[in-house]
Amino acid sequence: MAAALNAALADALAADERVLVFGEDVGTLGGVFRVTDGLEERFGDQRVFDTPLAEAGIMGTAIGMAMNGMRPVVEMQFDAFAYPAFEQITSHLAKLHNRTRGAVSLPIVVRIPYGGGIGGVEHHCDSSEAYYAHTPGLRVVTPATPADAYRLLRQAIECPDPVIFLEPKRRYWSKETAELTSAGPAIDQAAVVKPGTDVTLISYGGTVATALDAAAAATDEGWDVEVIDLRSLSPVDDRTLTDSVRRTGRAVVVHEAAGFCGYGAEIAARLTERCFHHLQAPILRVTGFDIPYPAPMLESHHLPNVDRILDAIARLQWNDEPDQSWLGPGGDRA
Repeated sequence: MAAALNAALADALAADERVLVFGEDVGTLGGVFRVTDGLEERFGDQRVFDTPLAEAGIMGTAIGMAMNGMRPVVEMQFDAFAYPAFEQITSHLAKLHNRTRGAVSLPIVVRIPYGGGIGGVEHHCDSSEAYYAHTPGLRVVTPATPADAYRLLRQAIECPDPVIFLEPKRRYWSKETAELTSAGPAIDQAAVVKPGTDVTLISYGGTVATALDAAAAATDEGWDVEVIDLRSLSPVDDRTLTDSVRRTGRAVVVHEAAGFCGYGAEIAARLTERCFHHLQAPILRVTGFDIPYPAPMLESHHLPNVDRILDAIARLQWNDEPDQSWLGPGGDRA
C-alpha cells in the first residue's frame, strides 16, 4: 500500500504542476512510513518539501495556497499529531467554500496515517475518523487495499473539495497484484468485496481485511457473509448499504475506534431508519473499547478480531432468541 500511495503521488505531481506535497519529514526522509520516498529528488524541493513541526501552520499554508490556485497534498505524520490543525480544518478548510457562496474552492488533500496495529504508543494510534466525518464540508475517505489506495488518492487529488485521506497504517505493508488505475468505483462509492446472503458485515480501512477473514471463518458455522468496504465515510453510500441489508436482514459494523459515539453508531442508525422492516435482528457493532489507546502489548485485545466478529454474528437472533448479553446479573445493564 505504501508503494501504491507513492505511485499515486508521483503520477499526480507529473500530471499537474499545481500539485504540491509537503509536511513533516516528507522530503529528504521520504516520510516516516516512506510513502513520499524519492519524490523530492524527482520533482524538486519547490514541489515536495519539509515543513516545521507545526501542524496548524501546515494546514493554514495549504489553505492559502489553495485559495491561490494550487492543489496541496499535506501529510500529518500521525493521527493524533493532526489535532493542533483541527481548528484550521473545521473552521476554515471545511467552511470557506460555503462562506464564499461557492466562489472559493479548496482542493486540498490531508493525508493522515491512522489506527493501530503497529505496536505504537498513544498519540500514534488514534482512530479519529468520526471527528472529520461529523464536520460538514469535508470528504472523508480511507482505502483498504493497495489498488484502492492508489485509486482513492488520485481521485482525492483531482476532487474540487477538501478531502481527509485516512491511511490505515497497519496495512501499509499489505500486498496485492493489481493494475494501478483511477478507474473503478467513484470516490463516494462503497464496494461489495465479498457477496453473501445471510448477514452484511460493514467495515472500512484497516478492519476490512479482518472482516474478510471473519467471513471466511463464518462458512464453518454455516453463515454466508457479505462484506462491504465503505471506502467513503463522508458522504456515505447509503444505496449500497441499504440494498445489502434489505437482502440479508442482518448487519454488523466493524471498526477499531471506540464504540461510544463512534462512526459505526451512525451507520447503525441510518440502516435502522431505512431498513427497519427488513431487519431480522438489531444491528450490532464490533469496535475498539471505550478507553484511550492501550499499550503495545495490549492492543491485540483492543482491536476487533475474527473471534469477536463471529461472536457478534452468532448474537443476531438466528433462533428468534433476543440478545441479552449486554445485561448484567439480575437484568441490570452491564
